[in-house]
Amino acid sequence: MPFYMAYSMSVDYNSSRRDSRDFEYLKSLYPDHAKRILPYLEEEFDRMDHRFSMMYDEYPDKFQLRLICQRVQEKINALFQPNTEGLADLVEVMMFHELYRRRSDQRRAQFSRIPYTF
Repeated sequence: MPFYMAYSMSVDYNSSRRDSRDFEYLKSLYPDHAKRILPYLEEEFDRMDHRFSMMYDEYPDKFQLRLICQRVQEKINALFQPNTEGLADLVEVMMFHELYRRRSDQRRAQFSRIPYTF
């Protein structure tokens, strides 16, 4: 049996680039409100994105996540009318999505750094 067939794990070197391009395209399809909120969420997560950040904890603290949502909502209140129904829910859902995306990117990067030993 050839060496490359001995291991069932296939390596797709273009998958992360393809995933990133796909994600950027799907973000471009967001509704207008979500497109205006997203930069504020990304800015908040960029500020928190470091090696020992709570966002990479196995179980992120719910209270800290709520504080992030409140900070973002305070920043975007100038963009929307204060009584916009569902705005807080939209911010929270988008925050969880961005958190998931960054955590999965981090896991993927960690996996790619694992040396193969035979």
